[in-house]
Amino acid sequence: MAIIETEATLHEAHRDNHTHRDVSGGWLRPAVFGAMDGLVSNLALMTGVAGGAVSHRTIVITGLAGLAAGAFSMAAGEYTSVASQRELVEAELDVERRELSKHPKDEERELAELYQARGVEPDLAREVARQLSKDPEQALEIHAREELGIDPGDLPSPSVAAVSSFGSFALGALLPVLPYLLGASALWPALLLAFLGLFACGAIVARVTAKSWWYSGLRQLALGGAAAGVTYALGTLFGTAVG
Repeated sequence: MAIIETEATLHEAHRDNHTHRDVSGGWLRPAVFGAMDGLVSNLALMTGVAGGAVSHRTIVITGLAGLAAGAFSMAAGEYTSVASQRELVEAELDVERRELSKHPKDEERELAELYQARGVEPDLAREVARQLSKDPEQALEIHAREELGIDPGDLPSPSVAAVSSFGSFALGALLPVLPYLLGASALWPALLLAFLGLFACGAIVARVTAKSWWYSGLRQLALGGAAAGVTYALGTLFGTAVG
């Protein structure tokens, strides 16, 4: 009895410890990268304009325009992309649904062959395929997962993708504008807040990757800082040439 209880305890401990990170990133990855995209692009836009020695008012208008334009562009692009992907998937599901209706035995045989190819014994593969094919909707779900690699009940929503992209991009793009809206008249407060945001985004991304938080934060800070530096230099160059 003691041995059995010990084995059960070890099994429970193994199950609790044997966990994996969410390799797909879930909601965290697109949200953080959307905010990071907004932060880098709007920071670079504003520093480029600031490099041209323009007025405080022009920089603020540029930042707000960049926020709105970028957020709407991201939302429209994400909506179109996800909607197109969903329509393609639904079309393929309709094809599979028709095949299951017209040729149920052929589809059942095809499913059995898939299991055999994965090492299941032929008799067992045929029996599993037969039982799974009894329910048409279950059969469709199984064929979609095995042949298309999709889950019919978990298709992405274009509206959710668009709204989340809009919100995350706008949040990131707001950071470099915020100091100006709160009364700052110099560029350095916007740079400071933006650099803190870049480091934070990079550190949060470390939750999805295997890198340390400080490495990921510094890497994103360096990339964003490089983008701001290049656009500031170009703004200074162009401002001098135009002026």
